[in-house]
Amino acid sequence: MSDQIKHPAEENPEELLDLKLTGPKKVAAGVKAVTEALKDVVEETGGPRGIKALFKMNQKGGFDCSSCAWPDPDDDRSALGEYCENGAKALAEEATTKKLTAEFFAQNSVADLARLNDYEIGKKGRIAEPVYLPKGGTHYQPISWDAAFKKIADHLNTLASPDEAAFYTSGRTSNEASFMYQLFIREYGTNNLPDCSNMCHESSGVALNETIGIGKGTVKLEDFYHSDVIVILGQNPGTNHPRMLSALEKAKNNGAKIISINPLYEAGLMAFKNPQNVKGVIGSGTQLTDLYLQVKINGDMALLKAIELLLYRAEQDNPGTVFDHRFIAEKTVGYEDFAAAIQNYDLNELADAAGVPLWQIQQAAAMMKKTSKIIFCWAMGLTQHVNGVDTIKEVVNLCLLKGAIGKPNAGLCPVRGHSNVQGNRTMLINDKPTQQQLDKLQEIFGFEPPRKNGYDVVEAIVAMHQEKVKVLFCMGGNFLSATPDTVYTAEALRKTKLTVNVSTKLNRGHLVVGEESIILPTLSRSDKDVVNGIDQFITSENSMGVVQMSKGILEPVSNNLLNETQIVCKLAKATLGSRSVVDWDRYATSYDDVRDLIAMAIPGFADYNKRVREPGGFYLPNAPREGSFDTPQLNNKAGFTVTTVPENSLAADEYVLMTIRTHDQFNTTIYGLDDRYRGVHNERRVIFMNASDIQKAGLQPGDKVDLYNYHDGVERVARLFVVVPYNIPEGNTAGYYPETNVLVPIHSVALKSNTPTSKYVVIKIRKHAVKAA
Repeated sequence: MSDQIKHPAEENPEELLDLKLTGPKKVAAGVKAVTEALKDVVEETGGPRGIKALFKMNQKGGFDCSSCAWPDPDDDRSALGEYCENGAKALAEEATTKKLTAEFFAQNSVADLARLNDYEIGKKGRIAEPVYLPKGGTHYQPISWDAAFKKIADHLNTLASPDEAAFYTSGRTSNEASFMYQLFIREYGTNNLPDCSNMCHESSGVALNETIGIGKGTVKLEDFYHSDVIVILGQNPGTNHPRMLSALEKAKNNGAKIISINPLYEAGLMAFKNPQNVKGVIGSGTQLTDLYLQVKINGDMALLKAIELLLYRAEQDNPGTVFDHRFIAEKTVGYEDFAAAIQNYDLNELADAAGVPLWQIQQAAAMMKKTSKIIFCWAMGLTQHVNGVDTIKEVVNLCLLKGAIGKPNAGLCPVRGHSNVQGNRTMLINDKPTQQQLDKLQEIFGFEPPRKNGYDVVEAIVAMHQEKVKVLFCMGGNFLSATPDTVYTAEALRKTKLTVNVSTKLNRGHLVVGEESIILPTLSRSDKDVVNGIDQFITSENSMGVVQMSKGILEPVSNNLLNETQIVCKLAKATLGSRSVVDWDRYATSYDDVRDLIAMAIPGFADYNKRVREPGGFYLPNAPREGSFDTPQLNNKAGFTVTTVPENSLAADEYVLMTIRTHDQFNTTIYGLDDRYRGVHNERRVIFMNASDIQKAGLQPGDKVDLYNYHDGVERVARLFVVVPYNIPEGNTAGYYPETNVLVPIHSVALKSNTPTSKYVVIKIRKHAVKAA
């Protein structure tokens, strides 16, 4: 048996396409974005089906987009459409009329499918029925729902301990399904609840909980419209959160200044052509960024400290004119220690560590000097570093100095990447629940939930690799391709006895599996969800803490799909049987009843069913937004933190790689093979390098190279990439994931949050070596 058949490929094929390069764009969106979006929708759905759905997406009474978590306007929403290019592409993916039946799986072996690239795999269509890959099998085969649930239950019930199972959650999962999922898992007996937050904003949650008492942002969408300064750190909204550009445009029209901090010049940070107004269609669009600080990768901490030091000196020169001392005295602790520490830094050394000219840093400080109406936004560019938690705490320090929290038009905004990733955590999808949360579950349901912490994503992978976890159940997502250290993770998955994926479409995570594998097909956001003849709706929580309803309108591609809540409840009943205290049959057929449970168990959800039926939903409580802090460890005040600047030292032949998305993807879902804004077309295997670095390394643009990482003495290799010169700081590089995830070491994680350091991977670059046959 060949290795390919025994072990289907965990990585994309080492093949190059026909790369075309054009100049990077300096403006995002416009008519081109509309035509690209509609092209995908028409191709996948046939036209009317998809267009009908577009006009209901993100509308009151419609359904939530399944991609990013950017909020919808509280007031009137555009009749032309409340979606962006990538939201439309996400809809096209799930509303496709192509479907995978038993015949497809009979004709295509797992090994054959693994030889395709991720784009080709994803374009096959919606999974139309449950399928099962037996031990030693080469093809998935049909299995009934009841047989699938029994097989999973048998595996779970024969484990020596519930802790030998891990239950992953993707950010698309609804509030209702998430709550019932964690309830089942905890009644089963484990807190092994790794989720996609572990790989993205876990650093934000840790930093914010420790300093302001809530692991969420503190602003509303309307705050953007009237802020004076918006600081965007380590985020690319033009690709990852395109509807944010409309909010930035409104802010600019109202006089706001925008400071963008990023190692790459991104089109969506520079200018925006709003396709819903004349200026965006035939004009030049709206210039967004006033000051662009091209920081070195992980130079953000040094930059923030330099700004703070400049503001501190200005405050010393003119007391009471720069810092909000009343706020600092009444609402914070730790200022004296912070002030003593910041004075010890040298401005020139900080500027050098940041990679930003001092005069530009002085401009940034001047823009913040006279106002407290400042919003700080960030994403993975801050969180996925060893010092990610501390860097976010430094953002909090700057916010507290200015008193820019607990008031309108100011605050902190970690921009979430997946549509309900914040709601998942609110619904107790958490490997480290608080004792109070567990006490509440015990009070309501009467069973004793497990008390020890479970595994997060990295811990779960290591436990699988060590054969301590034998069953992995994934509620959505693409675990293999979303996680670090691809070869190591694939080895871990193959050591399990059973992998289960609840999915809408095929991905590589269905092909690299344990001894047995089951795929359970589920409804998408845009699908009608009818249970016992009654139309159901689900709910989700966006980046700003708004909970609203989502009701699909499209006929599902198959009659053999179940919604996620039904899947959870039926599996729980099959697994727990008579030893369960929960009426799973009841909750499988009524989401209203599930929401009544949530209202009892989770603070802020009183009258859930009534309030969520109001157009636009409702805001969850957010103490820092109102100017108070639930931080008993800090006497219920916000806390300053004394941090240090990372060294970021490299050997002469080393570079730092940050993994990034193309414009044609959302997380691990690949919509196309172009990265239009960066000028890359028909290729994903590229490495962006500074032109000076290319010359020093004896390379040429277009050279084929291999990328190496040697963390912990282990050689990791990403082969066959094309060198592309780009405006990026010297010593820094960028490449697309999941192709470069193989280089991200499993044991290189952020302190405290355990988030993989996907934005700071030390690599070496060598000319491509053809592998021996």
